[in-house]
Amino acid sequence: MSEPLIQGCVARNCHPAGCQRAVEAQIAYVRQQPRFAAPKRVLILGASSGFGLAARISLAFGGGAETLGVAFERAPSETHPGSAGWHNQQAVTRLANAAGVSAESRFGDAFAPALQQEIIEWIRAQWGQIDLLVYSLATGVRIMADGQRYQSVLKSMGHPIQGWGLDLGQQQLIRQEMPVASAEEVLATERVMGGEDWQNWVLQLYQAGCLAPGFRTISFSYEGPALTHAWYRDGTLGHAKQHLQQTAAHLRPLLTSVGGDARAVICKALVTKASLVIPFLPVYLMCLMKVMKAKGLHEGCIEQMSRLFADQLYGDQGVRVDSQGRWRLDERELRPDVQQEVLALLAVLSADNFRELGDFSGLQRDFLQLNGFAWPEDGA
Repeated sequence: MSEPLIQGCVARNCHPAGCQRAVEAQIAYVRQQPRFAAPKRVLILGASSGFGLAARISLAFGGGAETLGVAFERAPSETHPGSAGWHNQQAVTRLANAAGVSAESRFGDAFAPALQQEIIEWIRAQWGQIDLLVYSLATGVRIMADGQRYQSVLKSMGHPIQGWGLDLGQQQLIRQEMPVASAEEVLATERVMGGEDWQNWVLQLYQAGCLAPGFRTISFSYEGPALTHAWYRDGTLGHAKQHLQQTAAHLRPLLTSVGGDARAVICKALVTKASLVIPFLPVYLMCLMKVMKAKGLHEGCIEQMSRLFADQLYGDQGVRVDSQGRWRLDERELRPDVQQEVLALLAVLSADNFRELGDFSGLQRDFLQLNGFAWPEDGA
C-alpha cells in the first residue's frame, strides 16, 4: 500500500518502509551533533511520533541512554499496514539495539492502571530506577479506572471563532469555525490533556522507589504568539496545557527529596500529527515555516529535541526558564521580526494564493513523511 489515504489533515494509512526512513533521517541528524552526557535510563510515554519520538532518538543516539518507549499504536494486520507510530517504535528499538544501545517498547494505553503497573514492575526488575520521565501523550480520549470516559475537544472558551483552515486531503483552504465549549467539555479536555495523569505517573513511580537521585521529568506544551491565543492558549486545549504547566510546579516540591525537578517545555509550532488537527494552526504554520526557513531559523521536532537535550538540559548552554519556571524553546518563533512577517502574510493569504505565500509544499511534505510517504524510494 504505497498511496497515502488522507482525510482532512489525517492520514488513514502509512508506508512502513518510509517510516523506517523517517526514523533513520532523525538518527542521522542526531549523529551529526556533538555527543552529550544523557541520563542512563529514560521512560518515554508517548514515544511513537512527534516530540516523544524525537526525544527518544536524541537521548538514545545522541547520549547513549537506555530507553523504554510506551505508545498506543495499531499493529499490522492482513488488511491494514498498522499505524506509522507502531512502525516508528519498532524501527527505533531495532536500530538502537543494533547500535549497542538498549531499547524496549511497549504498546498500550498509558492511562490504564494495569499497563502503568506493568511498566513500573518492569522498571523495578530491569533498571531499579529511572533518571528521566518524558511525558508526551497526545490523545483525544481517556478512560478512567472506573470506566468513565473523557473526550477532549478543540473549542473556544470565549466566543465562536472563524478563519481559514487547511484540508490536506483536498489540498485547499477551507473556512473553519471553532464553537464555544461547555463547562463539561472544558473539564473533559483538562482530564485528557492536562497534567493529572502526568502527576499520577510520577507519584506512582515515587512510591515504588523508582526515581533515581537527580530524577527529572518534562512534558511538552505550547504558548504561541498573540495572534494564536484566541484559538489556542485561551481555548480548551490551551486551558488543559496551562493545567499541565501548573502540575510541574506542584511536582517540584515532591521531587526535592530525590534532588529532582519537573518542568513544562514550551516548544515552537511544528508539523506533528496532533498539531495539524487543531483548527487554524496549519495555516499559521505554513506562513511561519515560510518566514523561518527564509531566515535560516526553521526547526523540526528532532532539531528542537536535540537543542533541548544536547545544548540545554544535559549540555553547557543552560536552559531558558521564564518567569513561570517553564523551559522555553520557542524564542525563535516569537522573534518580533518573524511575527511581523507572518502577520503580513496572513493578512493577504487567500484560497487562491496560499501555495505561493505560505510554505504549503513544505508542510505537505512534512505531513506525508510523518506517515512514511514522500521519501525518494516510495515514489510518492
